[in-house]
Amino acid sequence: MRILFLCHAFNSLSQRLYSELGARGHLLSIEFDIADAVSEEAVALFRPELIIAPYLRRAIPAAIWQQHTCLIVHPGIVGDRGPSALDWAIQEGEPTWGVTVLQATGEMDGGPIWASETFPMRQAKKSSLYRHEVSEAATRAVLKAVERFAVGGFVPTPLAAGDPSLRGRLRPLLKQAERAIDWQRDDTAHVLARINAADGFPGVADELFGEPCHLYDVCPEDTLRGGVPGQVIAWRETAILRATVDGAVWIGHVRRLDSTPSLKLPAAQVFAAPLATIPEAPLGDSFAPAGRTWQDIRYAEAGGVGFLHFDFYNGAMSTRQCRRLQAAYDWVRQRPVSVIVLMGGRDFWSNGIHLQQIEAADSPADESWANINAIDDLAEAIIRTDSQLTIAALQGNCGAGGCFLARAADFVWARAGVLLNPHYRNMGNLYGSEYWTYLLPKRVGAAAAQAIMRNRLPMNVASGVAAGFLDACLAADADAFRIDVARRAAELAAAPDLAVRLQAKRAERLADEAAKPLASYRHAELVELQRNFYGFDPSYHVARHHFVYKTPASWTPRHLAIHRDLGWKVPQ
Repeated sequence: MRILFLCHAFNSLSQRLYSELGARGHLLSIEFDIADAVSEEAVALFRPELIIAPYLRRAIPAAIWQQHTCLIVHPGIVGDRGPSALDWAIQEGEPTWGVTVLQATGEMDGGPIWASETFPMRQAKKSSLYRHEVSEAATRAVLKAVERFAVGGFVPTPLAAGDPSLRGRLRPLLKQAERAIDWQRDDTAHVLARINAADGFPGVADELFGEPCHLYDVCPEDTLRGGVPGQVIAWRETAILRATVDGAVWIGHVRRLDSTPSLKLPAAQVFAAPLATIPEAPLGDSFAPAGRTWQDIRYAEAGGVGFLHFDFYNGAMSTRQCRRLQAAYDWVRQRPVSVIVLMGGRDFWSNGIHLQQIEAADSPADESWANINAIDDLAEAIIRTDSQLTIAALQGNCGAGGCFLARAADFVWARAGVLLNPHYRNMGNLYGSEYWTYLLPKRVGAAAAQAIMRNRLPMNVASGVAAGFLDACLAADADAFRIDVARRAAELAAAPDLAVRLQAKRAERLADEAAKPLASYRHAELVELQRNFYGFDPSYHVARHHFVYKTPASWTPRHLAIHRDLGWKVPQ
């Protein structure tokens, strides 16, 4: 079928559905919801058989839904209506939640139901739930709805708004007044729920050191205590520790509220000056602590396997984070292990360099240069590891330089449902580094490498394995994935041919180095990047600025809107 996506942006859910439906042979095109006239034009050009809206912030024009079947993907249980579905569910502690696929009508979220799925809730950030439970449930529900539409004859179920058996109900936009934290009264559980419910967007309006700001990225603390509720009592790397009435919580990121546009940045960076008088609470090493605390790099070891976790917010890796991770990796290489598993974080493995930190720097060009060299150093350390087998275990999504950082490992195993964006061009004309010119053609061939970099489209795990970019697709369930990774890694560590494998690895690296040194690949990549950072083409800096400030799109990129290609004709 021809399926048109109408969406506010090509976000993680839109990408997941795009990949799943594309893999099933549907012809897909995308139009960003910029204006009614633009959406109507897209429908006229593409002549879709079905329209899906996975991520919208306003209603579909009546001129479209009255003439076409339009399926809305709503992140709420049956009967739930309103723009803050998941926010309310987290803040009110719902034990289960769901996703509903309903048909667009004149009533917001009130159309007949084509499919629905439910899932158990967990204590987590809204953004994490959205990327995991919501995306998985939405995928199941949309695939079911599309199949029902394709077969024909299915009659969607009208929403019985007054049905007392329905848990879902109409709820308004969750405003800051309902999100507010009373630090003198709210216990830790309430603080966690409120900040988790606002993570990603819009954050919780509050004050720190007398300055108004929005709070994001909260983490419980089981050990450290002290101070008056609401007071900052310690800091660690990028996070600050704030006392509650019954404990303390870490705040990882904040956004200042002032007259000028501001960025979401690490809390310890934003409030560096007042933190000079606050004690630091450093961690002694990378080993995972016994209780809950803020720790972005942690290590565990079992059966000759070392597991290095690095959970950086939104997968962005600053210069310092790259340096710290490399130091941790170098330390792990000295441990008595035969296999090193780079686990990343639950939500992201890596998205490459830290664009927000770069944008906030006095010289974004200089910080871009420092950041890319730091991540290149890390990639090189992984490539040159010759005493252990290395595995990149992708629990979460991976983008841009993060994809090639992962590919620096001997094996890349990915959780089913993970999305990869192994390209750089969406960030202006950025050339990219992380030794991609060595790693990508080596795995997929020169022609396929150029196609991947040129297409700028998300890649699901099945496609990644088929292309040779990934080595294995493992369980979709997050816990099952980690168990499978540990089992497979232990088998590699205990295999009788381990020494033979390592010898072959060393021989291959020596042969590759003799053919063309790694330094040559890096030099050529950095020559191109120097032009991106310091040259006359400003596209990288312009694209980065719009990305970090979330500037609303003025048009749909042509690689997504195939109906706007010159010479496009509806297939007969």
